[in-house]
Amino acid sequence: MSEKFYSKFTEKKASQKKASGKKPPVKKTDSNKTPAKKETTGKNTAAHKSFKDKTPGANTFTKLSSLFNTDRLEPQSLKILNSFDEIIQSVRPLNSKQLQKLPDDIRFLSHQLTDQRSERRLGYMNESVQLSAYVRYYTWWNLVRLTRLFSSLPESCFPQDNQICLDIGSGPLTVITALWLSRPELRKLKLTWYCLDVSAASLALGEDIYLSVAAKTMEEPWKIIRVKGSFGTVIKEKAGFITCANILNEMDQGAQMPPEFQTKKYFDQFNVYSKKDARFLLVEPGVPKAARTLSLLRERFIKAQKSVIAPCPHQNECPMNGFKAYTGSKNKWCNFAFNTEDAPQKLLKLSELAKLPKERATLSFISAIPATNKEKDGLLCRITSDPFKLPPNKTGFYACSKLGLVLLSLSNKTQAQELSSGHLIQVKIKTPDLPVDEKSGAKIIQL
Repeated sequence: MSEKFYSKFTEKKASQKKASGKKPPVKKTDSNKTPAKKETTGKNTAAHKSFKDKTPGANTFTKLSSLFNTDRLEPQSLKILNSFDEIIQSVRPLNSKQLQKLPDDIRFLSHQLTDQRSERRLGYMNESVQLSAYVRYYTWWNLVRLTRLFSSLPESCFPQDNQICLDIGSGPLTVITALWLSRPELRKLKLTWYCLDVSAASLALGEDIYLSVAAKTMEEPWKIIRVKGSFGTVIKEKAGFITCANILNEMDQGAQMPPEFQTKKYFDQFNVYSKKDARFLLVEPGVPKAARTLSLLRERFIKAQKSVIAPCPHQNECPMNGFKAYTGSKNKWCNFAFNTEDAPQKLLKLSELAKLPKERATLSFISAIPATNKEKDGLLCRITSDPFKLPPNKTGFYACSKLGLVLLSLSNKTQAQELSSGHLIQVKIKTPDLPVDEKSGAKIIQL
């Protein structure tokens, strides 16, 4: 690698050092204290008062994998993630006065992205103050989510060597940076990334951030081609790997039509962008409407002879497709959550200063690849909820399976404590006739 590349992103200029100001204080936490979990897949934290488990005998299960494990990140990547604010400061420095005002800027941006969304300008990410606030808060939190997810997914979910890749709604290259940090084996591949976004300023800053991260790992970066434009802008080459994060939800919010209509437009455009054997990795916020959009895309991918290998443990109809949930009902939707107590301490502190504390992080996602017929023995179940109490003294989890929605009932407290949202388990069922839970309609599996 050329000396020029390293010197640009590893040597800090004197003016940048002077502008860096004070670092946010590190949050001190009690290592023995764990924040209380909140349910994200429906109101099922209370005990099922009408629950009756008539399953004769206990079935057995094996844990296969889980989502959101920080121990799968290599130490160097974890160090970079924990000090991500320093990387941003090295490429886009703020002075002490600007850093002091940062929490207020983040809170203002939060309103622009939520309750004041209708008043937000389309090019808000081109504004210097808002872009700085975005990368220092939202990009950092998105990296926490995505690195945990990506490090836990199968290798087949990701691009192969010498591929053209497309990141839609790339913003400050969050997905690409997350892939670099979470999948070290991909750094050896020769990948060309087309990064598509309406904000040229966001793309430019994102490339500097990504190159700075790559420089810290001392490895040759992927080729980045920035493309200013919205979803549907022409890309010169067909892509073998397509990804996007949080962009479909943003387009849904600005659309007058329901997800059922929007999804057809998304899928048709995906086909325009992609090669026949392309792989897709789509990540969205863990909210009902986004989950509904991904579920509809899942159906179209399967009809197009692709396999949705994550998070789905089957290719049958989705039992948590979000249809009723996003229209206001209490039905469950497919999303996964994790506690944030081991997130970067400086990020947690910044969130508190901005009055946007975050105890939980959630997301919905799908990974679609060329069709595969590989199937494991036994019943695969992906846990989609937090634990909740079942009478008389059991622990329950909702899970997705080819049988539809299932309710896992565990008597063993130790086993229950080892499971969480996102775990994939393999169940061997002793009896084919399973009882049905009166509350949810899920089939009950006693473990």
